[in-house]
Amino acid sequence: MDQAIDFHSQPQVAAGRARGGRETQQDALTCLHDAATDVHLLVLADGMGGDGAGELASEGVIRAAQQLWAQGLWREQPGALFLETLCQEAHAELVRRREGLTGGEPHSTVVALLIRGNQAYWAHVGDSRLYRFQGRHCLNRTEDHSVAQLKLRRGEIAPEQLASDPDQHKLLRGLGGPQPPEVEHGGAILRVGQTFVLCSDGVWEQLSTPELRRLSRRRDQAGALREALQLATARGGEQGDNAALILMRIAGKGWMRRYGERLWSMVHPAGATAPGAGAPAAQGDGKA
Repeated sequence: MDQAIDFHSQPQVAAGRARGGRETQQDALTCLHDAATDVHLLVLADGMGGDGAGELASEGVIRAAQQLWAQGLWREQPGALFLETLCQEAHAELVRRREGLTGGEPHSTVVALLIRGNQAYWAHVGDSRLYRFQGRHCLNRTEDHSVAQLKLRRGEIAPEQLASDPDQHKLLRGLGGPQPPEVEHGGAILRVGQTFVLCSDGVWEQLSTPELRRLSRRRDQAGALREALQLATARGGEQGDNAALILMRIAGKGWMRRYGERLWSMVHPAGATAPGAGAPAAQGDGKA
């Protein structure tokens, strides 16, 4: 079992993945941030398909997201439309990657979060999840597109049986199939102190919602992420799944001030000063 963690971080975000008990790593993720506008795009994918197709699939989802980000489409489209475009483009990429393969079919889940201004937008296909927490409360949790989730909705199993149900890995939706995916969307107004968790099933099958809430609230995001992935791989054991996780915290007063100043500049003439921002800085004489 491999407990080594592939770790990434940026302002407000910590992300990583571990191979667990699998021979290959079929989970992939990317965390993109535009410093000028403080916009974040977080994307996580869990590939499947056999004969290396799972790795090919999750990598294709991430590449599609990165290409759309580089094109700046997120600047032009409403948040939900951009995430719909991302999921459909990722699906098309997997269909292209399937051409010429002699074995295996690349399929993948996806969960994506766009943070722009004071608004959060998210979308998912499959059983990779997003959680939104505020204090001790779980405000949102995406519903898996799986047979097990359908059984839960019908009252055939209890919530605590979902992670271990034998039908949990039978997905009803995914990327890379014969038809374009049906994408499920969500959104919310941001509040300071809210935290988001994006994860593959290798994480949420091993860690409870209260555990994820507690870890997402820790000030040391890097430490929390490492603890979560170590718990997931240890509990998964020698046959455990890959595990991928992204933690994001909505920042405090500094974030709110920056957003307020940007909003002020949009509705007031040039040269006006936002309340509390102070007088404009004096221009220097060009000397260092």
